[in-house]
Amino acid sequence: MSNPAPSIRQRLADNVRRLRQEREWSQEDLAAHASLHHNQISVIERARSGTGIDIVEKLALAFGVRAGELID
Repeated sequence: MSNPAPSIRQRLADNVRRLRQEREWSQEDLAAHASLHHNQISVIERARSGTGIDIVEKLALAFGVRAGELID
């Protein structure tokens, strides 16, 4: 039996963490770039809570990527 695909929440968490680390940003750095609180970045990266589309948009703008890239 094959493993199920990761949830959208988990893909978002993995992609946010990867992009942040590629830029050598701390969670605080990303929070500042995205106008979010650093605790929110932690919650997103641990896939602990649902993340609204407005937050996804802020993250995409901070990274300079399309919002869809964060969940692909």
